[in-house]
Amino acid sequence: MSRISRLPSSVLRAAACTGIAALTLTACGSGSGSGTANAGSGSVKVGLITKTDTNPFFVKMKEGAEKAAKENGVQLVTAAGKFDGDNAGQVTAVENMVASGVKGILITPSDSKAIVPAIEKAKAKGVLVIALDTPTEPESAVDALFATDNLKAGELIGEYAKAAMKGKTAKIAALDLAPGVSVGVQRHNGFLKGFGATDKDVACAQDTGGDQSKGQTAMENCLQKEPGINVVYTINEPAALGAYTALKAKGREKDVLIVSVDGGCTGTQAVKDGKIAATSQQYPLKMAAEGVKAVATYAKDGKKASGYTDTGVTLITDKAQDGITSKDTAYGLENCWG
Repeated sequence: MSRISRLPSSVLRAAACTGIAALTLTACGSGSGSGTANAGSGSVKVGLITKTDTNPFFVKMKEGAEKAAKENGVQLVTAAGKFDGDNAGQVTAVENMVASGVKGILITPSDSKAIVPAIEKAKAKGVLVIALDTPTEPESAVDALFATDNLKAGELIGEYAKAAMKGKTAKIAALDLAPGVSVGVQRHNGFLKGFGATDKDVACAQDTGGDQSKGQTAMENCLQKEPGINVVYTINEPAALGAYTALKAKGREKDVLIVSVDGGCTGTQAVKDGKIAATSQQYPLKMAAEGVKAVATYAKDGKKASGYTDTGVTLITDKAQDGITSKDTAYGLENCWG
């Protein structure tokens, strides 16, 4: 989920199309003229709904969907929440896409449970619904899931952190996502499992929304609560870089181990630069591309994708630990978010 930039022009086009400030929407009609709207020129429409359209993770996901739409001769329609957690915006997007006649919807749920009723209504209309990156709760609410095994991603950095501590007593800070988001829960629990710890062993836990500035604030709060923190788990790399900024301001950036998940290009560069010790790299472009192909197949022959497809995860670090399988940042930068 590396998860801030100024509002792109597509957002302004979206507001004009929908009149809904809470939603970023492209391609309101088949004649809309934007890069994403025109990805693929076929009569079959595929919808992509991400948590936001500013987070680099979802920008890369959209790139993968655009390329796959062109290759499969389908039209891509995109939408996004105004912020990570904007379930109302995603519900509106689902409703608008169903009304526009999409054959399938690919969605990264902002709220894994609250989005389910909207998904069920879409499926009842014959729309294929595939979750990307973040499972719904229950997972069976969608036809299929293309995603990283987020529990495994957390386990990898937990195992790495445990090995890197080399027997030293750990005082852990957990910079999490937000309540109600399965991907955040899975990564958190995976980290603890890999580290051999429980929530009782976490000295400080704070939600960040995957945001860099909130990550910095969370780290500052944790340092006030427990100055001796020496291991920091972060939900993603923006939160990790926020934590690094807070630690550097206290002169602690050299003696605190930061681990994260996502493996975006910026985050992988931060590993190379020594700001983050290790990250679990996932592949959003692949998630989106596979999703588009699945909808194109459904439109062609009625065959529905089903079940869970693991799109892979790789531990990236330049400080390898004995017994922990990893790749270096040269590999990470070559494959970041492919």
